[in-house]
Amino acid sequence: MAYDAEDTRRRIFAAAAAEFAEHGLAGARVDRIATAAKANKQAIYLYYGSKEKLFAAVLRAKLEEVRVSVSIDPDAVGQSVGQMFDWYREHPELIRLLLWEALEACDAPGEGERERRDAFREKVHQLVDAGAVNHLPENARVRACQDLLFTIMGLISWNFAVPGMCRLVLDEETEQAALDRRRETVIEVARRLATASDAPAARAPE
Repeated sequence: MAYDAEDTRRRIFAAAAAEFAEHGLAGARVDRIATAAKANKQAIYLYYGSKEKLFAAVLRAKLEEVRVSVSIDPDAVGQSVGQMFDWYREHPELIRLLLWEALEACDAPGEGERERRDAFREKVHQLVDAGAVNHLPENARVRACQDLLFTIMGLISWNFAVPGMCRLVLDEETEQAALDRRRETVIEVARRLATASDAPAARAPE
């Protein structure tokens, strides 16, 4: 059977995503990734260069998945936020990867940060162009949409960062019940934030 390089890369990527989500960058082992991917270590280094670059590639790809899969429509904020909540629920590895990055990354900008920043700028300008926070002066809309996007992301992601705490605080018997309840609350809060005509504008830099 001919060697399928693309299939090998896919297997390595899937194994690496699971390994990094479980153990983080420092705790992940290339040997385990190779075994799970049914590949050799040399292939991992050939395709990705290092464990650190492999982690960066996995995180970048996962963020791209959510970027292309979900967008926030100012005219249908509830539906958009519900879709985003469901995406994170179905892909809990992204939150784990982001938490590991926050715990283990140094203060210097990480690999691919410029691309990630540009992707979020695109999301923000989509919100502005679609008429979000249209009650604000033009020079304040971008910053307001940045704050809106980040606030919505926080409202969603915290539920999956600490699902046990979510269950305890809401006094639900199961994490499933707690997340079902939180989904409705997050949708309603996001809808109010996006439509509040008296929301304060973000202060422009001096």
